[in-house]
This record gives sequence, C-alpha cells and structure tokens, in this order.
Amino acid sequence: MKVGLKAPRVIGVLVLLLSVAAVGVAALVDDHQKVYSIMDKAFYLSAEEGVWIRPGLKLEIVDAYIPASLQPVVIFKIADDKGQPLDRLGNETPGPVSTSFIAAYIPQNASQYVAYTTRVPKSPTTGVSAVQASADSGGTYTSQGDGTYMYQFKTALPGNYDRAATHTIGIYATRNMAEFGQPNYYANALENWVPNGSPVTKIRDVAGTTACNQCHDPLALHGGSRREMGLCVLCHSPQTVDPDTGNSVDMPLMTHKIHMGSNLPSGNPYIIIGNRQSVHDYSEVTYPQDIRNCTMCHKDAAQVNNWMLNPTAVTCGSCHDTINWQSGENHAGGPQRDDSKCSLCHWPQSDTEYDASVAGAHTVPYMSTQLRNPVWHLLSITDTAPGQKPTVKFQITDKTGAYMKPSDFVSPNRLRLDIAGPNTDYRWYLQETASGAAYDEASHTATYTFTGAIPADATGSYTVAMEGRLWTTLNPGTTKAFDFEESPINVTLPFAVTGETVTARRTVVDQAKCNVCHGFLEAHGANRNQVAVCVVCHNPTMTAEGATETDPLETVSMQVMIHKIHTGMELTKDYNIGGTSFMEVTYPGDRRDCVRCHAAGTYTVPLPEGTTATDWPANYWTPVQPTSAACLGCHDSVEAAAHAYVNTAPFGEACAACHSSDAEFGVDEVHAR
Repeated sequence: MKVGLKAPRVIGVLVLLLSVAAVGVAALVDDHQKVYSIMDKAFYLSAEEGVWIRPGLKLEIVDAYIPASLQPVVIFKIADDKGQPLDRLGNETPGPVSTSFIAAYIPQNASQYVAYTTRVPKSPTTGVSAVQASADSGGTYTSQGDGTYMYQFKTALPGNYDRAATHTIGIYATRNMAEFGQPNYYANALENWVPNGSPVTKIRDVAGTTACNQCHDPLALHGGSRREMGLCVLCHSPQTVDPDTGNSVDMPLMTHKIHMGSNLPSGNPYIIIGNRQSVHDYSEVTYPQDIRNCTMCHKDAAQVNNWMLNPTAVTCGSCHDTINWQSGENHAGGPQRDDSKCSLCHWPQSDTEYDASVAGAHTVPYMSTQLRNPVWHLLSITDTAPGQKPTVKFQITDKTGAYMKPSDFVSPNRLRLDIAGPNTDYRWYLQETASGAAYDEASHTATYTFTGAIPADATGSYTVAMEGRLWTTLNPGTTKAFDFEESPINVTLPFAVTGETVTARRTVVDQAKCNVCHGFLEAHGANRNQVAVCVVCHNPTMTAEGATETDPLETVSMQVMIHKIHTGMELTKDYNIGGTSFMEVTYPGDRRDCVRCHAAGTYTVPLPEGTTATDWPANYWTPVQPTSAACLGCHDSVEAAAHAYVNTAPFGEACAACHSSDAEFGVDEVHAR
C-alpha cells in the first residue's frame, strides 16, 4: 500500500550508501510525508530518490552592503528543502541553480522603488527606446563553501547615491531539475537596509504574495521565477515603460488595468509587448468577482491600508480610465495638477456607504450593511414516501433575528423549494415557488405542500433545498439610490424516501474554496450561491442548447461544466452554452491542483458507488460514464476521448485499474506539480 512514497526505484551506487542508513531512510520517508502534499511530485519520490535528488530550493540573503567600488555585494545561501547546501553549478548536487540580482532604492520624496539595475530596450517597430528596471548582468560569483556564495554586481551606484534611503537587494533563483524528471524549483529573497546604518523605516508592501496566491496558485511570472510581490515591485514601478506601446508597467497601474480587463470604462485595451515581441492584450480578462473588493488583494502586507490612505491619479485612473486629470473631464472634483489634494475629498473611510471616501466609494453591494440578509431555516419535511407530495415547514429571519414572511418574497422577489434525488447522484428534481406558503403568526413558521410528487419508483434518500432572492433599495431617498438583489445563503436538508437511514449527498467541492476567487459565487439572478444547490439542476441528466439551435445539446452536468469553464482558452473544442463560448476564460491558477476546488479525497477514482452516467449529446458518444465525463471536462482531445471510450462499457468503466491512488498512474500523482 502506498503511504506517500512509491516502492524503491533502484538508483545505482546509492543502494550501497543506503544499505548502511536504514534509519536515515525511515526518517526521510516521514519527512517527505510532512513536507510534501500529494499534489507535489516530490511526494512520489522513493526514499532513495529523495536522498539523491534532494528536492526543493531555499534562498537566503546573509548580508548585503555597498563597498568603496560602489558595486553592491550580496552574500547568499542556497539549499534544498531540508536545508542542506546546494552547488550553484549543479556539479556536486543535482540541478544547477541560476540566480539573478536587482538593486533598487526608495527615494526620500517617493513611495516606490527606483532600480539601479536597468536596461534600455529599443522597439523594433516604433524605434522608441525606454528605460526599464532589470536584473544585473556580468557580475562575479565567489564560492564561500557549504552553499554560500558572494555576488558582486557589475552595476555601480552613482557617487552621490542617497545613503539615508532604503536600499533593497532582490534575488530570484531557479533550480533546473529537468534532467531528473522533477519540476524546476524557484525561490526569491529580499534584503532591506539603509547604507548609513539607520533603521529601515520606509518600505513598499501594499499587497501580500499570499493575497495574490488566493487565485494565482502560485503567482509565477517571467518564466515562473518571479514569485514574491516584494521582488515584483523592484522593477514594476513608474520607472519602467513599454517602448512599443508607451504603457507603464508600474505595479498599481498595471495590476488594476489587468484585473479590470474587459471592464475598463474607456474600452481601450491595456497591451504590453513583452519578450521577443510577444503581445499581451489584457482586454479579454474577466476578474472573477466584484473589482471593488479592494481587500481581496490589499491584505497580508505591512501597508495593508495604503489603498485607502494614499489615493493617487495613477492608481485611481488605472480603473477609472475615462478621467482627464488636466481638464477635469469625468471627475467631479475638476482638474488635478498632482496628488496633493486627492485626500481632501477622498478621505480613507467614513460611516456612510457609497460616499466619496475611498472605502465608501468601493462598497461591494453584497457586503452592504443596509441589506436585510434573509436567512433560510428548513425545519422539517414529511410525507416523503414514493408517490407522495411532501410538506415542508420552514422559517425565515433577517440578520437581526426578526422573522420574515413568505409573502415578503413574492415576485419580483423569489422563494423556491427544490427536491432532488437520489442522493447517490441527482437525476431528478422538482422546483416550486413557495412564497404563497401558509404562515402561522404565533410560531412564525411557514408550511408548504408540493403540488408535484416524489417519483413512484424512488428509493433511498433525497434532498430538499431552499433558494430565492430579495430586491433591496440601497441608499434610498438619495441620488445614489439603486436596487440590489440580495442572495440569501441556500440551505439543504436530506431526508429518507425509503428506509429509515438518511444519507446526505456527497460533498465534492468546498464552497469556501469557490469563494476564495469568486468572493461570493452566485448565479441565476442571485438565486443559487451554494454548490450543494447548483448540483440540483446541474446533474448528469441536464443538457442545454449549444452554439446554435441545430447543434447537438451540450451537457451542463456540474463535473463537466466546471472543468470546461475553468479550462477555458486551453480547450481544444469549444464549450458553448446558448451561444456563450467559454474558450476565452483564463484560469489564473494551475488546474492540476485539484484540491484548489475539491474537498479532500473527492477527485480520485474509483468514484463512490451510485454515481451515474452523463447525458452528453455533443460529445463523441453518449451517455458517458461518470469518471470519463469528469476527466473529459479538461482533457477534451479526440485521443483522450478515444482512451476513455475503449475503457468504458454501458455497465461501468475500467479507469480505476490504472488511475486509482495506489496504481501507477493515479489521478493524484499525474496531477502532481
């Protein structure tokens, strides 16, 4: 049985070394289980391979200073994940480690970096040159033993450099492990100091890397080696401009524009011409939640409130890009020569939503304190035998605990009860409007009896769900009044149709993980906001119109639909629902990281007994057995479809023979990074 490391794959001379180190091998096995998850390739190394390859890369700056030559010096260490030293050249330890160095400072009268290490590229199309922050080139290395090295920059600082300013050395490193069948390992390191010996009091830390990695999984740019925001801002400052487009890649401007993407008010695309004249057009980016949720990114940082405390024309204008600061067009405050007056009107925050304060102006509607926030309470369901019409008792309260009536949710609001089953894998559902339910004033309890019946051949357990919406006017009686659809949290209650044992439907996706990227995932007019209710309709029987009325029907079963939407632009075949193509979706993370969305243990095979085939007319064949349907959501090539087809039958599929967790090509191992 596999416990995190595969059976040993003998590697030559190491067998002799390991034969006298059995205790050490056992310790390594334990260490691997502690350090690596099943989504890491290193998890699947044998003990012998682990000792030899020594996976991982750690980078530490020991010291940094500016000598008389004015060429900065940095002393650094490189090690594996166990802290054992690595040979930079890869001669004594597996995998050479390449390192690059940036030197920058924050001027006394500024809040962002200026790099000493620069380059001046010239556009081959426009002939324009532009200064760009960059890494040093041509410096010298000196080995100090045990994985410690000294690097002296070729770049020399000017003689009058400000010795009282914050200086920073940034290093990004790559350990190339291609020769050993492992992924490359990356590490960044930073060192802040003031050359005159004063303490560091000025920094640039407005958004933490962990905030980025909520969606980006991980943030890995320029070939994957730049991974820390502290490193990114050394180059992405007002100093750096794209010579081809003239666009700045200053971090606040660039990041806001990229995330605004297709929603920039001007409609003007934000384009950067990158390495080897590659074109990066961000006009099709769709941010997966409300862009006003500023604290989604501005957290896990020392200057976490900078977005409120320091409004600037560049930062604000990056999203509000129709403002002309010189003429005052589209700006209620008129022309602004500089940023000195911004905070006079745009103070950090107040006790009023949607005002001119920075926080108030960015109030996200579903977070508004003005909402009633209805809460559904499913109390009971009776008459649930096959062929019967169930009766549901429920209550509704608002955020204060005050009771609400079903009649509060008549159209255009909505209150609906759903029944779905069986809980092994939904294939039938019934939905009815319950805003007319009988209401008892004394107990504040509503009672609704379905007009439809549970199927006569139903067995096992089914589920009742409660969903709806409530229109609320925010800022009533003001010029900023608007209506907003509140989305009460969906609730479910499993019940027995036959027998006495109630079995809930399995949880496959962790709702909290959806909301890490989506903020508050809701769809269909604010009615559905929990995956547990989404699957009521998005079950293996559900299909929808494709790109045109004449196209074969497309499945909208959850396991296919979600994989296809998140695969997006990497699909080889269009996934089109009712004329909407999802091939433009760009997933910001790594789809191999299954636990990014899945609850633990729900993405491996075999699937639980009772899961059923998916009706999929637009596929190469239909119905498609459940494991194949899930896999073909991402792996949509004809070769993958053929592989699935020849390994399935009308009564089952053979996927687990090769892809179970203890098999050679286990789902967890082939998705490991």
